[in-house]
Amino acid sequence: MMRRILGEPLLQFAVLGVLLFVSFRMLGDPRNTAPQRVVVTTGQIERLAETWRRTWQRAPTRAELDGLVEDYVREEILYREALALGLDRDDTIVRRRLRQKMEFLSEDLGTPDPASDAELQSFLEAHPERFRVEARLSFRQVFLSSERRGEANSVQEAARLLVALQDDPAGADADAAGDPLPLRAELSDATESEVERTFGSHFAVALRDVAPGRWQGPIASAYGLHLVFVRARTPARKPMLEEVRERVQSEWLVQRRREANESV
Repeated sequence: MMRRILGEPLLQFAVLGVLLFVSFRMLGDPRNTAPQRVVVTTGQIERLAETWRRTWQRAPTRAELDGLVEDYVREEILYREALALGLDRDDTIVRRRLRQKMEFLSEDLGTPDPASDAELQSFLEAHPERFRVEARLSFRQVFLSSERRGEANSVQEAARLLVALQDDPAGADADAAGDPLPLRAELSDATESEVERTFGSHFAVALRDVAPGRWQGPIASAYGLHLVFVRARTPARKPMLEEVRERVQSEWLVQRRREANESV
């Protein structure tokens, strides 16, 4: 259908008229050194129409297609005039955009061959922190609100409750002894990142030094004070390649492309 529309003599005359009108209007000054001729190919018209179709989910009408062509010609003329006036020089935005295009081009042309297992293993060993498997914790916490009890009282009550909980490690009455908090009283197999997102970084760091098997604290968080009972801890470790192969492959590829860009 598109080729039939583009083959219509009326459309061809309309496009030619637009080209002549805009060209004489914009480039009529004989002192202008920019190229005077703008050629709009059938392929370019088809791309304009296809872009319209993807945007509006229908083919453009003849009038709409004429408008697209006219806008394309005007853009091309203004672009050439800008180059002739040197507006592309000493422009940070233009420089950055051209740099981006060159980087994208070099990535397309310089995609390295897939890494071997030896290369991936070497990359993993060179960047252990990127792929470290986080420590995991299972723990229970009892909350005491400093806002509700006051700073001094909450500290005293935490010390009293800690003694009671240490005498009763099961902590049957722990929940009733604490203050309400819209967070889970117990977390199972949670990563350090999850603990940090829930209770804050200070709490997560302090929890590293809490030995499993007994009530300890208080540990401060953004909410108040907590007594904690760590049930189990799995330490952080370096993963095997097979556990993180896709991540290692992805980051290896990013680094190879960055190195290729920097060598251009």
